[in-house]
Amino acid sequence: MSNRYSDRVLALAGLAQALHQVRRIADTGQSEGAAVQAVLDSVFRIDASTPLAVYGRVGDITPGLRVLRGYLAKEAQDDGLPRLAMSVLQLERRFVREDDTVHAVTRGLAEIAPRAEQQGSAHPDVLSSLGGLYADTISHLRPRVMVQGNPHYLGQPGVVAEIRAILLAAVRSAVLWRQMGGTMWDFVFSRRQMLDAVEDWLS
Repeated sequence: MSNRYSDRVLALAGLAQALHQVRRIADTGQSEGAAVQAVLDSVFRIDASTPLAVYGRVGDITPGLRVLRGYLAKEAQDDGLPRLAMSVLQLERRFVREDDTVHAVTRGLAEIAPRAEQQGSAHPDVLSSLGGLYADTISHLRPRVMVQGNPHYLGQPGVVAEIRAILLAAVRSAVLWRQMGGTMWDFVFSRRQMLDAVEDWLS
């Protein structure tokens, strides 16, 4: 693709897909298995050669591309999701400056990876480990990402673990976006170009 925003919007689609699932789980206690699997798989693909390889296939990240298209075209309904996304993007800035935290996350993922390979990254045991890794590392950084939702579901340990695991995936996408040259100015000056890039991926 010729659009220089192609890789950036793929990373943003990963972020959008993760946070859309976070919002869904927090409200309903349920997630969409395939959408969650794709973003959780991405946290273990640290050395992927391209942004697309981070997520697998375009089809795996299509839900996130559609969510992103809705926001870039100003057609989306959920005002909470962009606020959540901005919190994660701010958290990513802090995370990459904290070498000890980065190393702890990297070590933790290396320890969890064999189980994820064997059981699948969305297996309850793997979700619990990923959620625990997030709680022990990134969740101590400021600004904290605050997830709003139904208190009934947010009080369940399994739901909390899944949300934390997916937030870890969201931070991974935020790091990738920054590595691809993404900046906050993109949302001010480059919405049209980003929307065109999203449409290219969806076509």
